[in-house]
Amino acid sequence: MKGLFRENAGEALVGLLVVLLAIWFAWFAWTQTGGGVKSGAVRVMAIFPNITGINVGTDVRVAGLKVGTVVEQELDPSSYQVKVTLALDPKVRIPADSSAAVTSEGLLGGSYVALLPGGAPTPLKAGDTITDTQGAVDMMSLMGQFINRSGDSHATAKP
Repeated sequence: MKGLFRENAGEALVGLLVVLLAIWFAWFAWTQTGGGVKSGAVRVMAIFPNITGINVGTDVRVAGLKVGTVVEQELDPSSYQVKVTLALDPKVRIPADSSAAVTSEGLLGGSYVALLPGGAPTPLKAGDTITDTQGAVDMMSLMGQFINRSGDSHATAKP
């Protein structure tokens, strides 16, 4: 057995190095893509009428800078609105009267939750709820309205 280990010691060390490198890479990818929520994160809830394009793991941003992550979403059975739980970086003190909106990075970009800071002197704390929200805009519906000119009060009726 000792002879076998001596003959294969180099291969065993290379194998161990590969396994350690794979573990490090998985940890690095997890933390860099927002998979892990920061310890001590401030968890707040926001209530949206429509969250198309938002999933668990989606970024929460202020002025384009990531300050948190969507960690949970559920449908409220009484109002049929979506309760979204946000985990915010505890270092960033978001005013308590802030609003939230579902927005996108452009026509072909992904969606994210944008926080629009208010002016309150007190910050959001764990368990608070953001009620001033704006849901996702349905681009297909907007384009259809534009093409069909629906809602145009000056449109002439066709015979």
